[in-house]
Amino acid sequence: MQAKPPTSPGRRALAELAGLFLKLGTTAFGGPAVHIAMMEDEIVRRRQWLAREEFLDLLGATNLIPGPNSTEMAIHIGHRRAGWLGLFVAGACFILPATLIVGVIAWAYVRFGRLPAAEGILYGVKPVIIAIVVQALWSLGRTALKTRLLAFVGVVAGAANLLGINELLVLFGAGCLMAVAMGCQRRNSARTQMPLFAFLPGLSLAGTSGAVAAPAAPFGLWPMFLFFLKVGAVLYGSGYVLLAFLRADLVDRWQWLTESQLLDAIAVGQFTPGPLFTTATFIGYLLAGVPGAVLATSGMFLPAFFFVAISGPLVPRLRRSPVAGAFLDGVNVASLALMAVVTWHLGRVALTDWLTGLMALASGVCVLWWRINSAWLVLGGALVGFLVVACRA
Repeated sequence: MQAKPPTSPGRRALAELAGLFLKLGTTAFGGPAVHIAMMEDEIVRRRQWLAREEFLDLLGATNLIPGPNSTEMAIHIGHRRAGWLGLFVAGACFILPATLIVGVIAWAYVRFGRLPAAEGILYGVKPVIIAIVVQALWSLGRTALKTRLLAFVGVVAGAANLLGINELLVLFGAGCLMAVAMGCQRRNSARTQMPLFAFLPGLSLAGTSGAVAAPAAPFGLWPMFLFFLKVGAVLYGSGYVLLAFLRADLVDRWQWLTESQLLDAIAVGQFTPGPLFTTATFIGYLLAGVPGAVLATSGMFLPAFFFVAISGPLVPRLRRSPVAGAFLDGVNVASLALMAVVTWHLGRVALTDWLTGLMALASGVCVLWWRINSAWLVLGGALVGFLVVACRA
């Protein structure tokens, strides 16, 4: 399947980007794997803005830079679709709905002292997102697994992650294995490997994400902004890694938050749509109201725009290099393996009874055969879950 040619960064292209990512930012529950699956459904299958190969390359590049992966995918897509202005429009529109929703919840939390009930929404949404991610894995996997060696690398990457090996090591290991395999077939591999790591900003920070302790300081808007800027610039991994960062400084070192407040902030990020990193919005509001929410959110997401801006234009050049392209192929299959592992763990939590199993199966049929938009499926699952839990109460 050939992707439609990119459009100029005119009003129509920008309006299409804004509309799509505002919708995704409002309906994309379930974490980065689900967000990326919904983007694949909209960008590749429905609108054909990108070919699957291009989408996979962007996914692989995104996994190699720090920050929120699904937000960075949105920024990448915006840049491909409508240039530099599209980069900012897509990223901002994906972040904005979640930021507003989390801000309202934070206001209610401060006003009433507790979180709104979310049990029913989570009960209905989780089985739906399992089906959405499985569909994306099937579609992207058929493109990524081009050889038996790539299939083998994908299986090894998934097994390594299940055994507890760090995600970044899995990605680089898979990429390097494929690069070495290609290099062995080319006498001039030494020259073609040079640009391989040129697009990896922040790589040297991967091992120092929590190594440098920030000095104790009284609360201030500027120190808070710098803290979230640091987190957004060096954080790899899941929301659990984010929890470790926040707890070390905000609870243990500076005592700006209590343990209970931090856990509530993480919970809000999990049951609201959009990127999990909007946890920063909730914390910022708790600490300093609206100004705190704005500064914390800005600090958390600004590095994502920077890293994509400097790495995105290099992805096509990497693909043209045989060895670098092989490295990217390895990273792509490893990325899908990591998505599969996340889906496995999520499925064990989501499919708890016959009703959730039936909802997952029905959602799979809807998205694969009837091609119903994944956003409608998520909203439908949320409604069904809310009604079921309400009836049981």
